[in-house]
Amino acid sequence: MVVSPVERLDVLFEELAELAGQRNAIDGRIVEIVAELDRDELCGATGARSVAALVAWKLGLSSANAHTITDVARRLEAFPRCAQGMREGRLSLDQLGIIAARAGDGSDEHYAQLAHCATVNQLRTAVRLEPRPEPETRPQPQPAITKTADEEFTCWRIRLPHLDAAKFDAALASHRDALIAEWKHDRGKGDMSAEIAPPVPGTLEAFLRLVETGWDADVARRPHGQHTTVIVHLDLEQPAAALHLGPLLTQAERRYLTCDATCEVWFERDGEPIGAGRATRTISRRLRRALEYRHRMCAVPGCGATRGLHAHHIRHWEDGGPTELANLVLVCPYHHRLHHRGLITIAGPPTQLTVADSSGKPLGAASLARPPTRAPDPPANAPTGGGMSPSNRNPRPTTRPVSPAPSEPKHA
Repeated sequence: MVVSPVERLDVLFEELAELAGQRNAIDGRIVEIVAELDRDELCGATGARSVAALVAWKLGLSSANAHTITDVARRLEAFPRCAQGMREGRLSLDQLGIIAARAGDGSDEHYAQLAHCATVNQLRTAVRLEPRPEPETRPQPQPAITKTADEEFTCWRIRLPHLDAAKFDAALASHRDALIAEWKHDRGKGDMSAEIAPPVPGTLEAFLRLVETGWDADVARRPHGQHTTVIVHLDLEQPAAALHLGPLLTQAERRYLTCDATCEVWFERDGEPIGAGRATRTISRRLRRALEYRHRMCAVPGCGATRGLHAHHIRHWEDGGPTELANLVLVCPYHHRLHHRGLITIAGPPTQLTVADSSGKPLGAASLARPPTRAPDPPANAPTGGGMSPSNRNPRPTTRPVSPAPSEPKHA
């Protein structure tokens, strides 16, 4: 028997309908679990910086998909009919993600009906065309700096208020005038011909000179950026620290600040300062670059932060931990603070770190996914009208010709 491609497609689409219904129902339960994690603020015990980061980490999802799940979870109460449609297997997570992201309150019934007959792109268009309430006060444009890049160039776009823009223009003009003066001085020597002489410096050259001047003004500037200077007085004999002309610091704050800071040694007698030593950076630029090469991101599993990382002493500096590569690891500011507050622990050599939560349970980068131990339950009112177990599912037809069975001989 030869089965036509159309008949085979019908069978395959029937199975896809069943699997899609099961997947939608599973996504519905995942969203409910995430909503419970968010509602009861259980995320803080895991060391994750946000609910979306926890979902991406534990489920092995991209950041975009994790944010979709989180958006839906946070608006479950606003869209009960849509959520019920997903639990029944009729609506997908992508459909609810579009609705939860931008749909207005009170539109649950409308979108629950529309989603049954609309694609994701059609839902996106419908939500975008939804009338928006007029804001009470028109928000003013905020200062911003953005960066885009292609294969050849990087484009920076800067938006400043007029006052700040005037200061920026003045700085550029000052450097541009200095560059033009240098250019005229070099041309006046007559050492170079017009063919090889550099062009007259412009705004771009002035901007680069401004950046280089700022860099040269602080040769100890680290690649991840210099913090605003905060002066802290630390007593090594009696572990205590206080802000300059300010209050005492907690133990967590003290340990956090001494991990990666500029130190200045002061000498005192009977509580009176009598002199000061040279300022030295605890983490040198060479050491930081070695750390950046070894750890391209925050060392805490599940965190993908790559900017603004802090150099953390595995054995704390005030406990005698050396400032050397074997005792340092890069962590983001968020997890650095969590560690010094005792919510996560970081131990072991840098190449085999053990990061654990407050209960001592090690944190791993792998997701929670594993092979299922039981067959998925068929969703109620699934698109196929019910589940099909492997035993009663129709076998897949084939388009290959099948040889007919030999006929029995006829007797006269």
